[in-house]
Amino acid sequence: MVRNMNNVKAFVLALAIGIGLAIQCTGVNARDMQVLTVAGGCFWCVEADFEKVRGVQEVVSGYTGGTVANPTYRQVTGGGTGHYEAVQIIYDADQVSARRLYDLFFRSVDPTDAGGQFCDRGDSYRTAIFVSDPAQQQDAEAAKSAAEAELGQPIVTPILSAGPFYTAEDYHQDYYRGTDIILTRAGPKSQAAAYDFYREACGRDQRVRQLWGGDAPFVN
Repeated sequence: MVRNMNNVKAFVLALAIGIGLAIQCTGVNARDMQVLTVAGGCFWCVEADFEKVRGVQEVVSGYTGGTVANPTYRQVTGGGTGHYEAVQIIYDADQVSARRLYDLFFRSVDPTDAGGQFCDRGDSYRTAIFVSDPAQQQDAEAAKSAAEAELGQPIVTPILSAGPFYTAEDYHQDYYRGTDIILTRAGPKSQAAAYDFYREACGRDQRVRQLWGGDAPFVN
């Protein structure tokens, strides 16, 4: 009898532990994960910036806004596809809001430039926000109005309806953290060092700092 009681107690304890773990796992899986899509010039830089934001789980580089299915990087940058270099920001809405992300986005780019971004010129490097529902539309418009008021000059970044998003080639993902050695104008460098060299030479941070001053969230 004692042995049977001990077995029952052990079973009840194991069951209680299992239920507790299940509740914890359910809580983790119940996070409110959302996705928003923006284009801010070179997608390497936008990805590098937003992966620093608390609540952002992942940023994926890709192409959107055009008419060509499954485009390549060469096609997009060559022109004629209508696509922008863009990113999808996957985030936990319980930790960071869409409005906050849009505010950060405007202050990480030059939204007064209709011809591209910084040293990167052409349609594929223009800025844009792609919205998928009325809530995103409202948040994006509010962020745009606030940014325009702060700058005191017109913002040309359009707010467009989201369409198909095509993930860029693997070598573009997390480019800023890559360890491969590549040849640059400054000689062989690790991919991460080459990214830093490109960003500095392109003048991105300098222009953002000039526009936004202390409100530029990703500029040291």
